[in-house]
Amino acid sequence: MFLRTMVGVCAGGGVLAMLAGPAMAQQQQGPQLQTPWGIYVEGGRTLERRSRSDLVAAGVTYKFGPRHELWGGQITTYGDFFLRNWQASRRFSTHESYTQVGMVANARYRFDHGASPWFADVGIGLTWFDGKYETEDRRFSTQFQFTEVLGIGRSFGAKDEHELQLRVLHVSNGSIKKPNPGENFVNLRYEYHF
Repeated sequence: MFLRTMVGVCAGGGVLAMLAGPAMAQQQQGPQLQTPWGIYVEGGRTLERRSRSDLVAAGVTYKFGPRHELWGGQITTYGDFFLRNWQASRRFSTHESYTQVGMVANARYRFDHGASPWFADVGIGLTWFDGKYETEDRRFSTQFQFTEVLGIGRSFGAKDEHELQLRVLHVSNGSIKKPNPGENFVNLRYEYHF
């Protein structure tokens, strides 16, 4: 089931890339791409040992705003729009699937005045589930959730068009309603910039 979902998400990412192709034409200046668009796939697993959940996602990123110099590095901002599928571990060895739609506003710090291939991300956003997430030891009380992200990654390729990033993700409703156990994931993301 997880493998089938991952293949579906990757295929969905490919479809998004084809549909957005003309709007994401390459515009270059120097060694780095200037286009604001990117497309990604990612997969992850909860940090909880007792009841594991897996997720796969496909999404689109869009860079916006000016660049700022800070502490010898460069800060940029981007929006992240995604569709995720969570496979939750449930009682009696069954699994439940949840679809999550969301958007996250991110700030990226790129080292060496923006010239380094290494970067760190921090973000916060809003998400919506198609049902109330539940595992053997956790139950969300709302379908609406906040999400916070911390990530570290590296750009590579002739024009830095590829990115690989390790991300820690926290999802909870911010105590809008109880119970609010939250869930934490570690994700690996691959992104391609057009």
